[in-house]
Amino acid sequence: MFFDIADLETYFGPFRLFRYLSFRCALALALSFGIGLLIAPYAIRKLRQIKFGQSFRTQSEVGKLAILHEKKKGTPTMGGIIIFICVMTVSVLLVKLNALVFTALFVYASFTLLGFVDDYLKIVKKNSKGVPGKLKLAVQAATTLTALAILLLSPYGEQMRQLYIPFLKYPIVEHMPVLFMAVFLFLIIAGSSNAMNLTDGVDGLAIGCTVSTALAYAVFSYVAGNVISANYLFISHVPGSGELTVICCALIGASMAFLWHNAPPAEVFMGDTGSLAIGGLIGTIAFMVQQPFTLIIVGGIFVMEAMSVMIQVFSFKTTGRKVFLMSPIHHHFEIKGWPETKVVIRFWIISLIFALAGLATLKLR
Repeated sequence: MFFDIADLETYFGPFRLFRYLSFRCALALALSFGIGLLIAPYAIRKLRQIKFGQSFRTQSEVGKLAILHEKKKGTPTMGGIIIFICVMTVSVLLVKLNALVFTALFVYASFTLLGFVDDYLKIVKKNSKGVPGKLKLAVQAATTLTALAILLLSPYGEQMRQLYIPFLKYPIVEHMPVLFMAVFLFLIIAGSSNAMNLTDGVDGLAIGCTVSTALAYAVFSYVAGNVISANYLFISHVPGSGELTVICCALIGASMAFLWHNAPPAEVFMGDTGSLAIGGLIGTIAFMVQQPFTLIIVGGIFVMEAMSVMIQVFSFKTTGRKVFLMSPIHHHFEIKGWPETKVVIRFWIISLIFALAGLATLKLR
């Protein structure tokens, strides 16, 4: 919307700034942060009034963890709606619409709705189950297929069929079959979404790691959208992907505003409304800027969290023994005796290192 204001520069010179991607990115971050700080107190009050408090598992289910998290009971959840309002509002105002932008926002909105329903069922039924796992995967699959259809029918269709991996200059697959693409994209989006969901277990952890991950993909999308930078770094040039940088910056601003209230001790949790949606959005952007495998490096914390759960389940089912005191792995350190703030800050540091390592792959080709 504001992008079109640049055409009025003859009436007011500074309007031309809206034509520059760097200006809109900076404005997106600042505006998203400001909107978040403005609406968060009101949203938290409303969530408390309607008693949308987080439900926790009992001591019989999780043992010592229930005691450690006893003080969190009643903390309002569904705070992800704050992030959603910020990102969507800023995107409508500052992003120039194209198929990439539409796909990213479609997945984000769909997963936000899925997460909202999941949180609502948990609160109404007073349990930690929410939407059944198979139904959740079915919705994620349907969203993935719709997103893939949008991309294939767009001018980006042929380019999206190329498969790149870090450290190589050229695609390892020039023309992925549609069925392979569907499965691959589902693994990226659903995997990223569910891994983010697993990470959201202690105050400030998931949203803090979101900032470093989104920052890395802001760089990736900016570079991919700039033909000079893309050619210099030997990465795929995706015309129009620079607009995804604005979305990433809006996500960073919204995340920082949410972290202001989610830092230990949290005043609000983002719930599945936030974690499922943010993970899905980042996974979608990673695929569209043709850096899907780099997400394994950049989102290393989310990979660690998901792998710890899979290792724990596999070990227990095959040997009857647990590898960790509890999974996801952040709970292992909690039960081991680390204060929650120490777990969060150390994981933030690791997340930043992973993000920088992912960005380093731009030069290693």
